[in-house]
Amino acid sequence: MAAPELRVGCVQLNAGADPAGNAERVTPLVARAVRDGAELVVLPEMWNALGDDDVLRAAAEPREGGLAVDAMRGWAREHGITLVGGSIMESRPGRERLSNLCLVFAPDGEVVAEYRKLHMFDVDVGGQSYRESDSKEPGDEIVGAELCGWQVGLSICFDVRFPELYRALALGGAELITVPAAFTLHTGRDHWELLLRARAVENGCYLAAADQWGVDVRGRSLFGRSMIVDPWGTVIAQAADEDCAIVATVERSRLEAVRASIPALRQRRPDVYGSPAPAVSAARPGARPAVPA
Repeated sequence: MAAPELRVGCVQLNAGADPAGNAERVTPLVARAVRDGAELVVLPEMWNALGDDDVLRAAAEPREGGLAVDAMRGWAREHGITLVGGSIMESRPGRERLSNLCLVFAPDGEVVAEYRKLHMFDVDVGGQSYRESDSKEPGDEIVGAELCGWQVGLSICFDVRFPELYRALALGGAELITVPAAFTLHTGRDHWELLLRARAVENGCYLAAADQWGVDVRGRSLFGRSMIVDPWGTVIAQAADEDCAIVATVERSRLEAVRASIPALRQRRPDVYGSPAPAVSAARPGARPAVPA
């Protein structure tokens, strides 16, 4: 059933290399978001361990039964919330490279959606070279889910630079798109807010972006400034430079009003320039993709 409003929270963290220590630090942040009314909470990318490839491989775990998965399942159950679990490094039998996996947990602790990051961060910026594809493999599915009475699209960090993905999610009905991230300071100070607001405006949807902040164990600086953006592109919540949780209310009436006033999704010309295929919600098998009004 469609819900008119939803309280959404984003957890911001400066994660270290120790998964157990990171889980201890996330626990009160999730609780803080819940105290502020959050019904859906988004964790940042690689919240359980952030560092070089050796750190990530040591912290990697299977989809079931690992420390991070059990912690996320426990937070969802304890607080009766929907948890978009940022991302963790996933190890899979027979695969040499890891996957950057986002699991979504229902209030009963069950996994209701899973998404593997599509776009690998292979760039040279700020005097640093990043090659995610050396140790990680990209996913191959666009994923949305019906969560808390809202259609929610899933993405991770570098994905935000690919508008085709966000358009496909919007065409599939997404009203809110989550963006767990570990955005670098060099790119974040110029691009983070710009990209988030652009994806929100062009698709007439809310974005909830939970970022890492501070300096990681490699000495690389991360941008932080986690934020929640409305369909007009207005930042309705933003984090300070610290471990914290932010919460804001997303309103379906606001989304519908923006889409009615600027009906860009309905005015597209795929007959001229083509269009990405709409995403289908993972939580609604057999659902028909629909262009929002």
